[in-house]
Amino acid sequence: MYRRGIFLFFIAVVVLPLVACSPKIYGTVTLLDTNMRPVIGESPQGTVVNMINTTASLEEASHSVVVNEEGKFESDQKALKSGTYKVEANRMGYITETKTLEIGCCSGEEVNLTLKKIHMGKRKAIESSRSDEDKIINPGEVNIQPPIM
Repeated sequence: MYRRGIFLFFIAVVVLPLVACSPKIYGTVTLLDTNMRPVIGESPQGTVVNMINTTASLEEASHSVVVNEEGKFESDQKALKSGTYKVEANRMGYITETKTLEIGCCSGEEVNLTLKKIHMGKRKAIESSRSDEDKIINPGEVNIQPPIM
């Protein structure tokens, strides 16, 4: 009876925490303007953070979360497996930042991502263009070919 009690205690103290823990990735996203200063008046809320496991099978390779109004994010519990991850933050109008990190079976890694605003150049309206050449948005990138049968 005494041994059984010790065995159950051992299971409760040592084994259950190992089974219950899972790796996680957490951190913050900061928005910067083109002069590398924090953006005033715009919250990072809604920024998507992708966590791509480069060492897992395809079914287990990807997990995404959305940043809250304070710029913080955290992976869902039991969503990640241990391995090498590429963590990237995406937001419209900002340059995507990617970091690579390694997480173990019961570890958590903090990742702080900084997104720099894309410089928006002056745009020419198509109506005010004088020639067809001025109306081409990306010259040299269009390559239209008939399908090969």
